[in-house]
Amino acid sequence: MKIYLFGASNPETIRMIQAVENSSPDFQVAGFLDNDKSKHGKNFFGYDIIGGQKCVNQLINPDVRFVNLITGDILSRHYITKDIINSGGLMTNFIHPSVNLSMVDVGLGIYIQESVIVQASAKLCNNCSIHIGALVAHESVIGESTFIAHAASISGCCEVGSCCFIGTNSTILPRIKIGNYVTIGAGCVVINDIPDYAVVVGNPGKIIRYNKF
Repeated sequence: MKIYLFGASNPETIRMIQAVENSSPDFQVAGFLDNDKSKHGKNFFGYDIIGGQKCVNQLINPDVRFVNLITGDILSRHYITKDIINSGGLMTNFIHPSVNLSMVDVGLGIYIQESVIVQASAKLCNNCSIHIGALVAHESVIGESTFIAHAASISGCCEVGSCCFIGTNSTILPRIKIGNYVTIGAGCVVINDIPDYAVVVGNPGKIIRYNKF
């Protein structure tokens, strides 16, 4: 199976590739895609950057899969993945072999880095991403295209909506419900339910404004 990764920017990706290919011989990265035209035709740590979204149609094949690595811009992550799927591309998961996902409901297009803990009966919806050292506790649900930054902690029985950004070292206490398109700031401690589009910062977390997407 040939894999094309979207987003040639983070060198940690190369270590991820090495770890995943060593544990799963069928997972073979064929190259990168990136919408930054200045990168097209160049090399990223030994891998060719073929082009951007417009190249997807040329690459579609029963043996080809795509992974979206974009995390900094949640809307870009969401809509680029949708565009790949609408073009007929098939997504796959890019998950570090150190991550135990037994008894976890895992969608498609998932990107999880090293040392992430996802506890039993959690659910990871399509296209979500979790960075190094984060925790998703038992029975929590992470919505579509949501990104959880490194060392964030989501307690048990929480529900996080779609297209959310959960910042570095933030903490969400048990049984909290987070709406869609929410931004949780770095180091924030969320103690109450959060409505759609809210931007929350501080300890305890307070809504300072609303996203206007």
